[in-house]
Amino acid sequence: MQMPDNRYHTPLPDLLARFTLRKGFFRKELVEARLFDLNQFGCVLKTDKVFEPGDTLGLELEMSMPFENLIASGLTGLVTERRKYCSNFFYSIDFIGSDYRPKAEDSDQLMRIRDVLDRKQSLLSRRDGAGVSAPA
Repeated sequence: MQMPDNRYHTPLPDLLARFTLRKGFFRKELVEARLFDLNQFGCVLKTDKVFEPGDTLGLELEMSMPFENLIASGLTGLVTERRKYCSNFFYSIDFIGSDYRPKAEDSDQLMRIRDVLDRKQSLLSRRDGAGVSAPA
């Protein structure tokens, strides 16, 4: 997964990643992070939490939709790269399979999220491009 070149790259529309961090023996913290890139191999997310390359995360991706949100849960990601930006970090995450999670269902939901995301981005780019006109 390639890091975004543009530091002011906008997050993907209506898409969040969730993961749980252990904060002690009995405490957990649910973290939500915006995604800046997504494909079938991985994603780029931005958070203020600190991870090292080689760390793994259990991820859930959720896309907000008008009637029912699309959710891909049970994804496992390997942190492959980290870049600091202000008080946050961009993390490049590669999706990896695991023996105890069913991969087929996860990839179907992930593919559906990617398809909807592609359509949303296409519509947004057409709308943004349609408003630009040459001065008369």
